[in-house]
Amino acid sequence: MAHRPKRTFRQRAADSSDSDGAEESPAEPGAPRELPVPGSAEEGPLSGGGRAQVAGRPHRVRGPRGRGRVWASSRRATKAAPRADEGSESRTLEVSTDEEDEIHHSSESKDDQGLSSDSSSSLGEKELSSTVKIPDAAFIQAARRKRELARAQDDYISLDVQHTSSISAMKRESEDDPESEPDDHEKRIPFTLRPQTLRQRMAEESISRNEETSEESQEDEKQDTWEQQQMRKAVKIIEERDIDLSCGSGSSKVKKFDTSISFPPVNLEIIKKQLNTRLILLQETHRSHLREYEKYVQDVKSSKSTIQNLESSSNQALNCKFYKSMKIYVENLIDCLNEKIINIQEIESSMHALLLKQAMTFMKRRQDELKHESTYLQQLSRKDETSTSGNFAVDEKTQWILEEIESRRTKRRQARVLSGNCNHQEGTSSDDELPSAEMIDFQKSQGDILQKQKKVFEDVQDDFCNIQNILLKFQQWREKFPDSYYEAFISLCIPKLLNPLIRVQLIDWNPLKLESTGLKEMPWFKSVEEFMDNSVEDSKKESSSDKKVLSAIINKTIIPRLTDFVEFLWDPLSTSQTTSLITHCRVILEEHSTCENEVSKSKQDLLKSIVSRMKKAVEDDVFIPLYPKSAVENKTSPHSKFQERQFWSGLKLFRNILLWNGLLTDDTLQELGLGKLLNRYLIIALLNATPGPDVVKKCNQVAACLPEKWFENSAMRTSIPQLENFIQFLLQSAHKLSRSEFRDEVEEIILILVKIKALNQAESFIGEHHLDHLKSLIKED
Repeated sequence: MAHRPKRTFRQRAADSSDSDGAEESPAEPGAPRELPVPGSAEEGPLSGGGRAQVAGRPHRVRGPRGRGRVWASSRRATKAAPRADEGSESRTLEVSTDEEDEIHHSSESKDDQGLSSDSSSSLGEKELSSTVKIPDAAFIQAARRKRELARAQDDYISLDVQHTSSISAMKRESEDDPESEPDDHEKRIPFTLRPQTLRQRMAEESISRNEETSEESQEDEKQDTWEQQQMRKAVKIIEERDIDLSCGSGSSKVKKFDTSISFPPVNLEIIKKQLNTRLILLQETHRSHLREYEKYVQDVKSSKSTIQNLESSSNQALNCKFYKSMKIYVENLIDCLNEKIINIQEIESSMHALLLKQAMTFMKRRQDELKHESTYLQQLSRKDETSTSGNFAVDEKTQWILEEIESRRTKRRQARVLSGNCNHQEGTSSDDELPSAEMIDFQKSQGDILQKQKKVFEDVQDDFCNIQNILLKFQQWREKFPDSYYEAFISLCIPKLLNPLIRVQLIDWNPLKLESTGLKEMPWFKSVEEFMDNSVEDSKKESSSDKKVLSAIINKTIIPRLTDFVEFLWDPLSTSQTTSLITHCRVILEEHSTCENEVSKSKQDLLKSIVSRMKKAVEDDVFIPLYPKSAVENKTSPHSKFQERQFWSGLKLFRNILLWNGLLTDDTLQELGLGKLLNRYLIIALLNATPGPDVVKKCNQVAACLPEKWFENSAMRTSIPQLENFIQFLLQSAHKLSRSEFRDEVEEIILILVKIKALNQAESFIGEHHLDHLKSLIKED
């Protein structure tokens, strides 16, 4: 029979839910639990066909159909005898049978009969039914020695045993096992097994768990012990091998040494000679290494000089290096400007909003004051209201406005007296004074905006925010590589690059103020002019000339800003604003209009905005009321004063419009100044006035506003058609004055006619009134 390996079984809980069988209670009377065995309690005689095993090994008994499984709790051989002596209860077997066959089988719990489930198991069950004798101690000792001898020889236990010993062993097992079946005449056969109590089950489970834990720990300890032994063996083998190798090498060296060999005599001279020879060899080697090192150093220097020479002598490399640096510079410049442009726009918008608010305040105040004062005078002129009540009722708002108006006028009169200007006419002043509180707020807001302006390029290097440094970069390009410079059309790119930088400098620039800085005095203007003067281009590249850079900058940067001032901030009634604006426009539109095609559109937009703004001023701001002569005969009456102020205000606008002579076309000025303002407002006011020195004075002022360019043609005998109404008024006034006490004023009227080239009308008037002494005035002209 082949050798079978030793098997170890662990406890498993019996299936207590099986309804066909249960373990019998160990306290049941008549059912003996375990019989003491003389001698050793660990081993017993072999049963028929079975193998001797250590007591307490688990075994399994299969039923006829194999459905139910019975697992016995394991018991260690070393603890079997003490437990038997102490009277501890042995573990019972739980048998599960097939429900269909209803067959119950019993098996012993000590001798591992479940491991050999062959034909011997069935034979042993039949023999248990007969009574056997319990073997004595001598027989057990003999069986033990026989088993030990068999183990020592063959390492297994033979299954060929006598029938009597098998029967004796089975009898002993039958007596030890409380579940074995006794004879009918000795004990009543139990048909059902008593179920276990809850306490017994819990005790059994706790014991089984403890045994499993102890077995697992012992197995781990055995495994660790085995590993340590193997490691010690390996270390011992390696140490022995090293000792053998060292001993072998030592013995070989000893064997090679031969004391019989004689060596030559050694003295200091020989040693010194050998050392000198060795030193000479080392010095030679060192010198050769030095020569190689010096050679390598020279090669490195030569290579570097060659690289430098190639880089300096190669035009292509030089061009590439320069273009690369210019490309990086321009990219960084564009990134910087793109980042700052948003901040620049915000500051510009803030300044524009502040100035617009101030301009709208002045305009609204002037219109409201004009409306309230005119309404007050109309109500005052009604005779029915003044006759019924001696005191005229005025609402509080109107009264407050009238007081404010008179207060400002008084301050202006005092200022003119101090300055010595006594020829000023009421109504020609620019009513642009602000209260002290509003002026302080305006200055504070303006100061905050200017502080933000200074911080825009505070964190930027001069090469990227200074216009002179930027133009210097492009000037170097133009001097070194003029062909590529002009082929790249840099003159068209510079205005776009400089646009944000110039706009920053223009934030504080107000062209409506006389004290504002002129364009030619600005730093950017001087830098661009210097860049243009240093241009070395030839005549072939005149179409892409740098001479157009300044015109392009003015076209794309200055004119749009100037247009915004005209549309939203300019007051045509203000002579100071108009004069300052005209000065800047003349510089822009006359002196820097070399690029006609590009400037023409922006120029036309600016001129259109100027004309549109003046038309709006004529329609909205000119108001000359007409009162009865009885109301205006008294020069100190409120009606007369108000009418005079409004006339001179209209004449002031007439003068401001005609100041644009040379910038606007003659037809535009004649339509605005003569057609819409003079003939529609001023002439009507003059016709309503009483002829006299005041009327002649007003006519002289009207004629003085007319541009002399309109009357330069010496062959002219008649004036321009738009002055026909004015000429007729002059002739009518001359007829009236010639019959009155103001005959000397007629000569002034003739001079006005001669000035405006109404010579035919003047000669006719002189001949009609026989004023021969005035003919000399016509001849002198």
